[in-house]
Order: sequence, then structure tokens, then C-alpha cells
Amino acid sequence: MNLNEYKGVYVFIEQKSKEIQNVSLELLGRGRGLADDLGEELVAVFLGDGISDQSQTLISHGADRVIFVDHPCLVNYLTEPYAQALSAISKVENPNIILIGATSTGRDLAPRVSARLTTGLTADCTSLEISEDRQMWMTRPAFGGNLMATIVCPDHRPQMSSVRPGVMTKLEKDTTRTGSIEEFKVDFNESKFKVRFIEEVAEGKEQVKIEDATILVSGGRGVGTLANFENLEVFADKLGATVSASRAMVDAGVMGHDRQVGQTGKTVRPNMYFALGISGAIQHLAGMEESEYIIAINKDKEAPIFNTADLGIVADVNKVIPLLNVELEKLAAKK
Repeated sequence: MNLNEYKGVYVFIEQKSKEIQNVSLELLGRGRGLADDLGEELVAVFLGDGISDQSQTLISHGADRVIFVDHPCLVNYLTEPYAQALSAISKVENPNIILIGATSTGRDLAPRVSARLTTGLTADCTSLEISEDRQMWMTRPAFGGNLMATIVCPDHRPQMSSVRPGVMTKLEKDTTRTGSIEEFKVDFNESKFKVRFIEEVAEGKEQVKIEDATILVSGGRGVGTLANFENLEVFADKLGATVSASRAMVDAGVMGHDRQVGQTGKTVRPNMYFALGISGAIQHLAGMEESEYIIAINKDKEAPIFNTADLGIVADVNKVIPLLNVELEKLAAKK
């Protein structure tokens, strides 16, 4: 394999119902930095049906070039057609790097594409850097989050990495940017399409995604019971915040997995993060330490969360939150 033949940083653009997912814009932001460090172009790979009119948005968010595949079999995500399309593009384009969001879609797609391209994949990365010898350093938690491992792929191309939503920062939209937009025709082997899309069922209750929330009220083991968690719900409602939880509360069945913050949950970076009854294990910190302002309440004064928090209160969270709710009610009554 002649590694010099592989050029460019390629980002798989995830869309759902023709809506570009935020993680893809975040990856374009980081991909822009990697491409500039390498002196190579940043390419957005956009797959779907009737999506080509959104290609300029990807240019505005940092891409030099957009390659799109517009085909009816890509209207909804299915593993085989998407894997065929991304693999076909990669075999023609010879990308140096491919970045994919570590969403449910990306976690299904990325390993299948890496296998077809006979290259490696580093999953759930928290940092991507270019070394002096032009290798991509891919850093991710290892051994249950107790240490960070930096992985390289020196002998195979493309170098592939998946990154969870909220880890990278997207660039501000620049409508003055220009770039090329190209359609790629894929000769699909439909005989391998063994799965059909039958129906999409939306969740009954519309909720703000925790990775999109500006204020998060997150409860942990110290909150304890479901009844105590209801006080957090009231507190969050008064602040216009969204409720999330640590793994302990998800494992206890108090909150759903889609509300979990941490290494095995979601990565968030709200303007304000309330860590309530959360000790601050490294696995949880990995998911929220980039928050703009962190307020922690924990009765253990030695809890690691206080090393990260901007403001800490040593107290029983189940005594403090009801008092705060009362004070917030008084403030609301004065308006």
C-alpha cells in the first residue's frame, strides 16, 4: 500500500428525514483543523434521497468539497446500501482520513465500512490530532475510562475514527465560503439488501435532547429515589432546564438511557450543568467536563466532582433542592 496515494479528510454526513445531524457539523469543524494541518482538502460525503439542495450548508460549515449520492434506497438508513455507497466512494477517492459520528447509525456503519476497506477503526474518540510525522493520533478512553489511549494506524488507509456527539465544536456558518459539489453514482448490488424499512415510530413524548440543552440538571446516586428525582424535575422546570442523570440512576431504572451523561452515555457541553448527588467518577466527567459552568451539590466534601466544579455546595442534595424550589417560587411571584 502506497500511503502517499491517500489524500483528504472525509466526513460522513448523517441526515435523518433530510435534516443534517449536529454531530456531522461538529466533525466538519474538527475535520477542518485536521485538513489544514495536513494541507489537504476537507470533503463531506452526503448520502440520502432528495438531499442535494443542502450541500451548500456543508460548504458553509467548513467543507471544501461535497460528494453526494442521491438515491431512493438511501431515503432511510439501512446498513447495506449505506455501506455500499460509502465504501464505493472511498475506493475511488482514496481518503487519508474518514470521520463518522458515533451515533446509533455511525456505530453500525463505521465498522462495516472499515472491514470492507481492510483498515482499522478507533471508536468513541475524544481527541484527534495530527502528529509531526503526519499520522492521526486518535485518543479514546480505555480500561473502563481509567486511562486515555492514543491509537495510530500507520500501515493502512484510510485512518478511520468515530466521535460521539458533543465532543467536537462546529464552526460558525460562513455563507461566503465556496466549494465544489459533485454527484457520485453508485452501482448498488440490491441482491445483498436483506433488510427492509417497514415503519418509523416516533417517541410519544417530545423532549429536548440532552446534548442540545443549554441548562442541564443531572442527578446521581446521591439523589436516591424516584420521589427525590421528582424534586429535580420541578427544579429543572423552574429554570427552563432539561433533566439528565448519571449511569447509576439509569441502571436503577429512574431515567432512560437517552438521558444518561458520561462515557457510556452522551457527551454534553451546556452553558450550565448542575451535578446533583454525583460523585464525579472519571466516566461521568468524560461526558460533561466541557460544560461552560458547573455547579455541584454533594454531601461528601471529598467527592471528585468538586475538583471540576466552578461552584460547589457540601450538603445533602435532597435537602437543598426543595429549599431552592421554594426560593425560585418566591422570585417568580415577584415578577
